[in-house]
Amino acid sequence: MARTASASTPTDSLTASDVLGRVTLVTGKEEFLGERMVAAAKAAVKAFDPEAEVSDATAADLTLATLGEMSAPSLFSRIRCVVVRNLENLPDESVAGLMEYAGMPSDEVALVLVHGGGQKGSGTLAKLRKLPKVTEHKSVELKAREFGSFVKSEMRLHGATIDEEGADFLIQAVGQDLRALSAATSQLANDNDAKRLGLEHVKQYFGGRAEVKNYVIADAIIAGDRVKALEEIRWALDTGSSPVYVLSAVAGQLRTVASHVAGIRDSGTPPWKQKTVAGLARGWSREGIGEALRSVARADADLKGAASDPAYTLERLVLTIAALRQR
Repeated sequence: MARTASASTPTDSLTASDVLGRVTLVTGKEEFLGERMVAAAKAAVKAFDPEAEVSDATAADLTLATLGEMSAPSLFSRIRCVVVRNLENLPDESVAGLMEYAGMPSDEVALVLVHGGGQKGSGTLAKLRKLPKVTEHKSVELKAREFGSFVKSEMRLHGATIDEEGADFLIQAVGQDLRALSAATSQLANDNDAKRLGLEHVKQYFGGRAEVKNYVIADAIIAGDRVKALEEIRWALDTGSSPVYVLSAVAGQLRTVASHVAGIRDSGTPPWKQKTVAGLARGWSREGIGEALRSVARADADLKGAASDPAYTLERLVLTIAALRQR
């Protein structure tokens, strides 16, 4: 049976013995993690033999003859790394030839097969998974609660660590695109002398991101801090933030607080953030939070209905929610 590993966190431990004489099967929809695994396989082969040849092909063009050409020793090196992408598009007539090779792969070749996820080509995957010389690396899409672990693992690649608050703030600032998060952690780790990073370090680099400001606005509104909320809204709109995105942050945070008020806890939420939500929930009743959600829905309808003054819509929402919280 094939060996299976997860590619949900980055790896730099792949060696030539892991890929040479084997078939590395990279599956899943998370393109960034899949491409990282392909790069790791190539790097392992190059580290073993700097003269090794690396070739790329698409499965749609793969035949037994072309596979033989790509995996055969060249005049310059006997070591090869062959990457075949879009395995889901492998022609039916080429499946038998690929299985024959994957059953007894050459000791001097690292064959990497990349499947983009989905049902297409699942029959081929099932056959490959039964072969002892196949190692599968699954690059599955991360769940919301897993992004913090991803940021921390990225930091460790650069010899640094980051705490829960810093990791969560970075995710809010950059978003959930793994490529962007990887680049951001690299910047933070390499531009700081400190190797233990926290919230203040992240704020120095990303505190001005509009997405983060939106969450600051949301927290101020829900906490009933009218002065801060109004100031932040004016700043956000003056610097080009979308009023719809501001309202989206308010709606999302308000729903989280509403769940807390209703006694529903999210086990995937970091402890420090649970404390933040608990603090925001103080002073809210179920009836009040329900009315606040309805006022957000009305504001959303106004904004999407081309309200003549988005700033007025948001400012009115601030005053409405503050009054509901006090009541």
